[in-house]
Amino acid sequence: MKNPKFDDLRPYYDEEIAGAMQRIAGSAYFPSLSAFVYPDRDPEAVKAQIRSYRTIDEFQLQVMKAVNEQIIARSVRRFSYDGLDRLDPRKRYLFVSNHRDIMLDSSLLQYALYRSGHRTTEITFGSNLMSSPLVVDIGKSNKMFKVVRGGNLKEFYAHSFHLSEYIRHAILEKQESIWIAQRNGRTKNGIDATDQGIIKMFYLSAACRPEQALAELNIVPVSISYQWEPCDKLKALELYRSRTEKYVKQPGEDLNSILTGIMQEKGDVHIRFGSLLSEREWSPLAGMPNNLFNKQAALLLDEQILRNYQLSCNNYIAHDLRSRSDRHANRYTQAEKEQFLRRYEDVLASEVADKAVLSDIFLGIYANPVDSQVQ
Repeated sequence: MKNPKFDDLRPYYDEEIAGAMQRIAGSAYFPSLSAFVYPDRDPEAVKAQIRSYRTIDEFQLQVMKAVNEQIIARSVRRFSYDGLDRLDPRKRYLFVSNHRDIMLDSSLLQYALYRSGHRTTEITFGSNLMSSPLVVDIGKSNKMFKVVRGGNLKEFYAHSFHLSEYIRHAILEKQESIWIAQRNGRTKNGIDATDQGIIKMFYLSAACRPEQALAELNIVPVSISYQWEPCDKLKALELYRSRTEKYVKQPGEDLNSILTGIMQEKGDVHIRFGSLLSEREWSPLAGMPNNLFNKQAALLLDEQILRNYQLSCNNYIAHDLRSRSDRHANRYTQAEKEQFLRRYEDVLASEVADKAVLSDIFLGIYANPVDSQVQ
């Protein structure tokens, strides 16, 4: 169902795909993109194929499926997922997940949905990432919709209300599922926590009570776990610098993070789809003041996201190193520890004044998920 009210946010419609494909195929970056996605094919043949696509489904099946398969083949030891058997492929959901990588979280989730016979979701796409026409064309052809970042308080409220309207429109009227992160920006310290402002945004535009509004969206918490944290070194250095100065992103930094996340070794990656949060879960929150409601609703998501996070050997190694113990030594091998220590020493070789602080930050990225499950 089309609604011009959301033309400033929405993904492309099928009738806009042909034009987008022409622009993508004509991009100066196309040979590099083709070499990554289709390394054994002639770029001119790939270009002709891209120009033939006329629908989002074609683009996702032929291009994004291949992108994910290349990422998995090149940098993932084992990719697994579970929990989709509890969800009805005919229903539409609001998947709310932890956020560890700019691109991979949502992209690999789409691949899991496709492999399991579910329709792919629309995907939130921060306006700060719309750095070029090529990125916009690829994103909007891949069912991404814009989330506006920045602005003063009045503008922030207006953007949140409009986003809330669009999410409800997409799920209830367009009959499209949605993926959204539990917070703005990636988790950099390993502590996954749902932003209460996200909860408020979900029901902000609804005409019914908050608990009813959330139940209508069919919210499903999702946990994405990486053995090797995407961009772990970059995250550690950013957190280190943020302790002594206001951190300002440099031009091209987001693109560098996207490319690093794609290419960096990730080891085992697991996606666990949690249980649907239905009216039964939301109804006990009825009548609470808004601030308390938002807090308790966020905790409902956090409980599943944290419990379903799949801890790896690296999490336990980092926890033991940070606590100077061998409490979890039965959960990893000496070879795995030595591999982690090589990565750890590479990070500590960075030019910083306080190696102890950087050490604690880096180990925390991996160790904090262990503490989150114990609490």
